[in-house]
This record gives sequence, structure tokens and C-alpha cells, in this order.
Amino acid sequence: MSKQIAVRLPDDLVAFLDGLVATGAASSRADVVTRALLRERRRAAAEQDVRILIEQGEDEDLAAMIAWTSRQPLDLDE
Repeated sequence: MSKQIAVRLPDDLVAFLDGLVATGAASSRADVVTRALLRERRRAAAEQDVRILIEQGEDEDLAAMIAWTSRQPLDLDE
């Protein structure tokens, strides 16, 4: 399910969105905004994970998995 909303953006950001659509890098303005918001949500979740690690310390059982994960490249297209 999706919901249509109105968002007011500065002219330069709209031009950037339109450029991405015009070059085929995105299928629509909404596509660009959605991808950016998904990245922001992942970033916020990662920050929360860091806060938890700082507060509670490293979990010995998960240390190896955390070390492996931290070395993996990010897929920024998701």
C-alpha cells in the first residue's frame, strides 16, 4: 500500500530529481525520494545499533558476525 503526499522541495533538488529521471537513473521522482528515505531509515537503524553497542558492550556470541558484516560492501541501490 502507498499513500500520496505533497512535499515542498527547493528548486535545485527538484532539478536534481528531474535529471536522474531524464537520464534513466530513476524511473520517477517518487522512486528517487523512496530510495533516499530507505537509505535514511537504514542509516538511522545503524545508528541505533551503535548506541546499543556503546551502552551494552559487545555481545561475545555475535562478535564474529559483527566483524564479518562490517567488512561487507554496501549495496546502495536497495
